[in-house]
Amino acid sequence: MKRVAIIGGGYAGMAAGVELAAAGVSVTVFEAGKVLGGRARRVDRANRAVMNESPLDNGQHLVIGAYSELLRLMQRCGVDLDRAFLRQPMRLQVEPDFLLACPKLPAPLHLAFGLIRAKGLSWSERWALIRAIEVSKWRRWRLKNDLTVAQWLAQQRQPASLIAKFWAPLTLAALNTPLELASAQVLLNVLRDSLGGKRAASDLLMPKVDFSQLFPEPATSFIQRNAGYVQLGIRAKSVARHTHGFMVDDDAQVFDAVICATPPHQAAGLIAGLDSPLSTQLAAWQYQPIVTVYLQYAADVKLSTPMLGLADAYSQWVFDRGVTHGQHGLIAVVISAQGVHSGLSHDELAEAVQAELHQRLGFPDLVLRQQVITEKRATFACTPDLARPSNATAQAGLFLAGDFTAGLAGHGRGEYPATLEGAVRSGVNAAQLTLNYLKTLS
Repeated sequence: MKRVAIIGGGYAGMAAGVELAAAGVSVTVFEAGKVLGGRARRVDRANRAVMNESPLDNGQHLVIGAYSELLRLMQRCGVDLDRAFLRQPMRLQVEPDFLLACPKLPAPLHLAFGLIRAKGLSWSERWALIRAIEVSKWRRWRLKNDLTVAQWLAQQRQPASLIAKFWAPLTLAALNTPLELASAQVLLNVLRDSLGGKRAASDLLMPKVDFSQLFPEPATSFIQRNAGYVQLGIRAKSVARHTHGFMVDDDAQVFDAVICATPPHQAAGLIAGLDSPLSTQLAAWQYQPIVTVYLQYAADVKLSTPMLGLADAYSQWVFDRGVTHGQHGLIAVVISAQGVHSGLSHDELAEAVQAELHQRLGFPDLVLRQQVITEKRATFACTPDLARPSNATAQAGLFLAGDFTAGLAGHGRGEYPATLEGAVRSGVNAAQLTLNYLKTLS
């Protein structure tokens, strides 16, 4: 039986592990942390030992119906999707008055009715939005040359008020990169596979369990049932060639191939001795942060909808964890990318967010507990024409996996931003390349 080492137990690494295990390969996953999931994982509350409260997530990640590879692998691992997700048709509500809701109609009628019936728009704004979407569909969601979202919106003559209500919240949620830096082509790719796809592709799937439990932990069980191993608390420091394959650190184990599924800055050090140019490229990788502010109110405090956006505020997207996770009164506020909030301390930001929810949504001014979680390298900066590495490297038998790779898009340009689906697709592609490589060793 062939043996493959996977370094990194995030969504990309675990996806690669499931795909290889299903093909009869013995997989060993090395994960530095004590919890699987990488940048989408479970974290304990700061006062959990005292309060005996259920855990949090290090961020809020949306899943849409178009995430076919993630949903496929979850089912392969035995996950009941109906129990794992709260599923509802596309509904983007941004206070104070914007609402785009796609009804349960066959595509493309669901989008047409949604755009026509969108609330909070003047007729000129409504027409500008419809025109931009329809022109993009007519052009098959492709740009002749990539440019920033801000530049593309200017070309499409989108009013500033519509940008604040719709385009800015959508871009930050999808790409985690400011409009002035974000790739318009990648945004169009997301719109193509969601609003431009089948009706079910645009559905919002809100996780009802923590992100480690959603996929990485079921993936662990699947790997272990198929002669594999998942080792937590093991930080790999190097990968080296061996006469008969590869070694991870100085361990006596020899592997036929290695998939490096860590973030770029960590992968740079791991592969430095095997692919120096790629290591240099990864070491210079640019990132954007995500901050999640958790506010625990009294149990009867709730949103009018599971997810709500706020225009022109620190608080970009607000989630009611009582609806999805049964954590009643717990509100999660997500702030994507760098911005004016970046200079605030955790306490200052929590106070500012609390004041916004009080003023804009009528929430109480009394918060029982608060916790702020910052992922400084939450996603790569999704900029125009970003040259992204292939899953293959210059070293035969060594592969990369992660949402930052080009995947199957070719030409060094990735199709997806830093999403769970992008990570899973990359992991699956890395596994397929690994299987092809293992065939050459037979």
